[in-house]
Amino acid sequence: MEKMKRTNTCGELRLKDKGKTVTLNGWVHRHRDHGGIKFIDLRDRYGITQVVIDADAEENLKNSAHELKFEYCIAVAGTVRPRPQSMINSRMPTGDIEVQAEKIQILSKCDVLPFMIDERSDAREELRFKYRYLDLRSFSMQRKIKLRHEITFAVREYLKDKGFLEIETPTLIKSTPEGARDFLVPARLFPGKFYALPQSPQLFKQILMVSGFDKYFQIAHCFRDEDARGDRQPEHTQIDIEMSFVSKDDIFKVIEGMLYYVFKKTLDIELKIPFRRISYTEAMNRYGSDKPDLRYELYLKNFNNFVEKGEFKAFKAVLEQGGAVKALVAPGCSSFSRKQISELEETAKIYGAQGLAWMKVTETGLEGGISKFYNSSAEKIKETLGAKTGDLILFVGSDWKKACTSLGAVRAKLAQIEKLIPKNTFEFCWVTDFPLFEWNEDEKKWEPAHHMFTMPQEQYIESLEKNPGDVKGDLYDLVCNGVELASGSIRIHDPGLQERIFKIVGFSEEEAKKRFGFLLEAFKYGPPPHGGIAPGLDRLVMLMAGENTIREVIAFPKNTQGVSLMDETPSEVNEQQLRELHLKVLKEE
Repeated sequence: MEKMKRTNTCGELRLKDKGKTVTLNGWVHRHRDHGGIKFIDLRDRYGITQVVIDADAEENLKNSAHELKFEYCIAVAGTVRPRPQSMINSRMPTGDIEVQAEKIQILSKCDVLPFMIDERSDAREELRFKYRYLDLRSFSMQRKIKLRHEITFAVREYLKDKGFLEIETPTLIKSTPEGARDFLVPARLFPGKFYALPQSPQLFKQILMVSGFDKYFQIAHCFRDEDARGDRQPEHTQIDIEMSFVSKDDIFKVIEGMLYYVFKKTLDIELKIPFRRISYTEAMNRYGSDKPDLRYELYLKNFNNFVEKGEFKAFKAVLEQGGAVKALVAPGCSSFSRKQISELEETAKIYGAQGLAWMKVTETGLEGGISKFYNSSAEKIKETLGAKTGDLILFVGSDWKKACTSLGAVRAKLAQIEKLIPKNTFEFCWVTDFPLFEWNEDEKKWEPAHHMFTMPQEQYIESLEKNPGDVKGDLYDLVCNGVELASGSIRIHDPGLQERIFKIVGFSEEEAKKRFGFLLEAFKYGPPPHGGIAPGLDRLVMLMAGENTIREVIAFPKNTQGVSLMDETPSEVNEQQLRELHLKVLKEE
């Protein structure tokens, strides 16, 4: 039987089309029988059109309609007519019309559904991922995938207009593990040797700068063998950008302009640019995070001065060991029960705090918790911290970073509990002046905080080796609503300086050559000063779509264990394939 080819989509027809003969193709979204008149809501990715089989329709048409079930894929030929006034649906773009069916053809049938396909599925995530092709039919998922397409297209438009070239870099590369583990690919023709899938195109985009391509970008697929979570997947996509002869200000300007263009074109939102700039130290001290959420005003304060004058020995011991005591005022939360405070304490402990001290502000002073140690300074404490009657003050004492981070987590939890976070708001900022190195206490050595190719800020270059912990890097993060959207830096292009960095982080000349030899070789031939950044496309779409996990904006995501439930990846391979690759699987004892 010849298939009935569609003439219009299910979201297209309007009153102006009345009297028009059309053919629609789509899925049976709903069907209803009202006293001999049958209604079918026919759906495709463009919308829904109501199809009507009248009471006086021919029997074969009625029989065809009677056979239909949810998600049958069908073709309908008929005539567009206005709906009766009482049946107009103003919530539907096609709500003024219906199609009087004259012929129905079943293109394919559908088994009993594992869950109903609606605006947004309420099925468990495991079920949605197993039947992802059904989940993707929902209007919610189709809007998000369409938004992802529009964002990606807008990025390409903007960068092309600014003179950037989109250049693909290899997917099978040399293993240069740093940070996360590499995914390895056995090289069949070279027994015992492996390709790696790129964690990022980092080395290749720097090579492109040496090659004279001063403005590069790529919508790059990246692979990291690390634990998955809400904003991570074993594979992710980033907007990879590198530029020559630039400072970080030039990079900021490009990214701000790109995001302004993307938000305006896809969501009709005008971002406030330039974005605010915050140093790493300020972000930690004020917000308790190097990816601060600026949408609400809860600020961490320094409590060290009061500790010295007070009598709480635990806090005094923290200061004697070189640590810090941070305070956070929770407005109007003095009514919190001990149970609620204990729940906040558990949040702090996740990030390393030993506990969460507290006291309540009352009309007569400070009460509860550790208040007895500080009542003599009550008025000064309230004035300094900006605390008012009815507020709850929370404290963490630990080493500086741990105190900030754990109380910052409490800040975020409070914002959720008290509903302080406004919806449909985007607050961007640049976080700058990060430490270049971090001390690994377990291995007793310095490690790069970002990566080994980050340029130190100029004032630290001469004295790099004296105290690596004090060195600030010319690196930067872009943050939106508490989510790290991008990370980047100005790169080292001086081979001598690069060798010094390698030595500080414990890389021998031999090891450096083994891992990064081709980049170091290229740097012998006139490399330009250069820098770059890589906004995460998945995270950007997640934020713009109003979701909390990137799994909601990826067509075929892995679950939190890194497994694709639909196609059962990862999977075993047969013995012949293993022999061809000169591999043998060792079973765990």
